[in-house]
Amino acid sequence: MKIAAAAYPFDWFDGFSEYEAKITRWVEAAEGADLLVFPEYGAMELASLGGRDVAGDLQLSLIEVARHADRVRDLHRRLSRDHDCVILAASGPYFGAERPVNRAALYASGELLGVQDKQVMTRFEREDWDVVGGQGLRVFETSAGRIGILICYDSEFPLLGRVLAEAEVEILLVPSCTDTVAGFNRVRIGAMARALEGQCIVVQAPTVGDCAWNPAIDENRGRAAIYGPPDGFWPEDGVIAQGEMDRPGWVTAEVDLSRVAQSRREGAVLPYAHWPETLDARRI
Repeated sequence: MKIAAAAYPFDWFDGFSEYEAKITRWVEAAEGADLLVFPEYGAMELASLGGRDVAGDLQLSLIEVARHADRVRDLHRRLSRDHDCVILAASGPYFGAERPVNRAALYASGELLGVQDKQVMTRFEREDWDVVGGQGLRVFETSAGRIGILICYDSEFPLLGRVLAEAEVEILLVPSCTDTVAGFNRVRIGAMARALEGQCIVVQAPTVGDCAWNPAIDENRGRAAIYGPPDGFWPEDGVIAQGEMDRPGWVTAEVDLSRVAQSRREGAVLPYAHWPETLDARRI
C-alpha cells in the first residue's frame, strides 16, 4: 500500500475553482497513492474567498471557510472516486453549535466515510480563537486499513492514542498545523511515541510556509513523515519516510500493513500488549 503525507502550503484564491484546481493537482501528484493525508487547518485558505477584510479577521474567517463545506465535500468525494483512494481532507471549522469544532473528514470511493473532531484545544484555540473540542474518537474501516485520527495536539496525549490502539487501529493519521519548530517537534515526538506504544503506522501531514493574510495561519513550520515502531520490523529510527523541513510536497512510502499485526505479535518489545501492566502505577 502506498501512503502519501502532504506538507501543504497556503494559497490565495479569487474563486472556488482555483481551490478545486489546486486540490485536484495535489491528488494527481500523489501518483496513485492508496491513502492521502492533508493537514490540520489546511481548509483555512478558503477564507480568501471572502476578501481581505474577512480573511484577516479571526472570527469572520472561520465563518467564511465553513460556508464552503458542501462544495469541499463534493470535491473530495469526486476525487476519491476518480482516483480510487482514501483521502483525509484538510481540517477546518464546522459550526454544529454556537462555536465551531476543528473537523477533519475522511473520504473513499466517492463517499464520505465520516468525520473526526479535534478533542483537545491548544491555548490559542481556547483563548484567542474560541474553537471548541469535539466529543469522542472514531475508527474507520477502509480499503487502506483500520484508521484512527488524532488531530495535531491530540497526538500529544497517550491515552487518546491508546483508545485507538485498543480498538485495533492499524494507521493513525496526524494532520498538524504548528507555527514554530518547537510546536512541530511536540507533534512529531507525540506521533512517534504513539507509533511506538501502539505498534502501528503514524502519518503526520503539516502545513508549511507563511500566510500573511490570516493571523491564525500566518506562520507554519514542519515536515511530512510516516512513522513506524522501531521494534525489529521497521526502520531502526522508526522513520519510514520523511521530507525536508518546510518544503512543500508529498512524502510517500510503500508499507506492508501486515507488519502491524506482526509487530504486535512478534516485536522485539511488545508495548501494545504490555500496556495493561502499567495500570497499577495510577494508584500511587
